[in-house]
Amino acid sequence: MRSVEQHLALVTEAAITPEPVRIAIAEALGLMCAEEVQAAKPLPGFAQAAIDGYAVRAVDVGGMNAITNRNSDETQLAPVEKSLPVVGEVSAGSQKPLRLQPKQAVRVHTGAPLPSLADAVLPLEWSDRGVKRVTATRPVRSGEFVRKIGDDIQPGDVAVTAGSVLGAAHIGLLAAVGRSKVLVYPRPRLSIISIGAELVDIDRDPGLGQVYDVNSYALAAAAREAGAQVHRVGVAEGEPRRLLEIIEGQLLRSEIVVITGAVGGASAARFRELLRDLGPVDTTRVAMHPGSVQGFGLLGENQVPTFLLPANPVSALVSFEVFVRPVVRASLGKRAIQRKRVRARALNPISSKDNRRGFVRARLMRDAETQDYLVEGLGAATGAPAHLLAGLADANALMVIPEAVTEVRPGDVVDVLFLSQS
Repeated sequence: MRSVEQHLALVTEAAITPEPVRIAIAEALGLMCAEEVQAAKPLPGFAQAAIDGYAVRAVDVGGMNAITNRNSDETQLAPVEKSLPVVGEVSAGSQKPLRLQPKQAVRVHTGAPLPSLADAVLPLEWSDRGVKRVTATRPVRSGEFVRKIGDDIQPGDVAVTAGSVLGAAHIGLLAAVGRSKVLVYPRPRLSIISIGAELVDIDRDPGLGQVYDVNSYALAAAAREAGAQVHRVGVAEGEPRRLLEIIEGQLLRSEIVVITGAVGGASAARFRELLRDLGPVDTTRVAMHPGSVQGFGLLGENQVPTFLLPANPVSALVSFEVFVRPVVRASLGKRAIQRKRVRARALNPISSKDNRRGFVRARLMRDAETQDYLVEGLGAATGAPAHLLAGLADANALMVIPEAVTEVRPGDVVDVLFLSQS
């Protein structure tokens, strides 16, 4: 029997990073940058007001009148009352050049280009807010409340490094240096196929012995949440040659293929034999529950990582969480490919299988007083039937029970994986 770590290492080693593509920066959030982006121009490109006020020469409002406190090393500004004529007004976005003469002021708004010769902005709060003349009640130093040319970025500076996962600030930087498109590694394309004679799509009424195809919808949602570009094939039906054509088509269009219902039972065994025409398939037991039977292979001409997951929806979702999601995250270039773990105190008794790592549906909470994490086990570990999907829908975490532990008592501290951080 293979350990969870061994199987995870096997599948993550096969992760395929798609070839870089150039896309609009509006679509690049969360993707890994595939190029180094350098600034061609300074940012800001002109001296601008950092605050609403008056553009002035600092010397004209007492900015040079510094006095030294003899009882300390601190330099203080002497109080002043300098009155200057206001000879104009400049708003943000103005393209009209304006020249400031000595002993004059110009009303400026935040982001407005600074008139030539002005070297400071007198804030409104440091003045009488005059319209035709303004009186300064405090001096300003040269350069104060001014965004100078290149303060943020100089030409040749690296705005975004290759390998960065683009967040909101990166997108803003790209826009600031005038880049409308950026080279990124795209979201891995992931196809999901359900197999099983008992399955029907949700737009049909199931007959006797038939059930809705739950897995392709649930797994498609999980894959999108992980960051993949998902194609849900749904239920694959037909004679063997037709099934092979469907799967070959997805191998050509995907970096990851997930086939659910492909492990467990005689029909699944026949299906796996069919897949061997596309490449070797490794089916094994992994020391975990639920979802101990796992299948994996590198199929097709492109050696596409292909996962064979159980038919049971809970087992399929847990298997996806433990094995497929890390491959999606690795393909995206994420440094942390697994969920964040925390330590939490159990609130109820939990049973787990001997020599199997348990992934128990759970509800994670926080103590209002101590801020300690608390966790309540849900589903089969508390005596409910293992196959029920409703328990997983109620869960926002998975409690991870070590292989050697068969009983968790209230008050015991366990590892917990976040499923939802909202």
